[in-house]
Amino acid sequence: MKHILIVEDEEGIVQFLKQGLEEEGYTITSANDGAKGFELFQNGKFDLVLLDWMLPKMTGVEVCQAIRQQNTKLPIIFLTAKDTVQETVEGLKSGANDYIKKPFSFDELVERIKVQLRDKSEQEILTLGPIEINLLKHAVTVDKREVSLTQKEFDLLSYLVKNKGSVCSRTQIIQDVWDIHFEYDTGVIDVFMNSIRKKLNLKVDEDYIKTIRGVGYIANDKD
Repeated sequence: MKHILIVEDEEGIVQFLKQGLEEEGYTITSANDGAKGFELFQNGKFDLVLLDWMLPKMTGVEVCQAIRQQNTKLPIIFLTAKDTVQETVEGLKSGANDYIKKPFSFDELVERIKVQLRDKSEQEILTLGPIEINLLKHAVTVDKREVSLTQKEFDLLSYLVKNKGSVCSRTQIIQDVWDIHFEYDTGVIDVFMNSIRKKLNLKVDEDYIKTIRGVGYIANDKD
């Protein structure tokens, strides 16, 4: 049985989530402030964290960053009323895997939880020119040099390389990588792509991931 940690200071939301998720077969532990939530994380074993952004004692972003310092793989989903591109980027760059805006559909939340809890232990190494992606170890190297990516940067890069040779539209990316299936500002993808390119630090003539203006991106090995 999967164990979910809910860190949320609105008691009504906590009870709503607890009742619904327990009916779905999950075990639930909750905290009503960031410091307590992080303490529970340190002392327990969880399969996923549902994390509010605005929390007493420690903000959701601070909790997320603190968790990521100790665990890079635990799925974290933000529950928040914040929804600008800048705020979305801030939340995802802090290490969150997903982001759902309040008020939200419970059915949608359940599906997003299922996506994050799917078995992702693929025994596969992806390559793109000098770039090597170890999906099992969640590691990226360029010419054997280790590159540190956030969870969402890793997911985005892996997605493009898995679809090497095919143009991936921004709509496809936002649906498949972010699991968002409604109208959404896809500008967040460009922000993450800029960050990935800087971290990969490839030479000017090594543009293995090309921008298709007005459409999206394509990953290709050099001829």
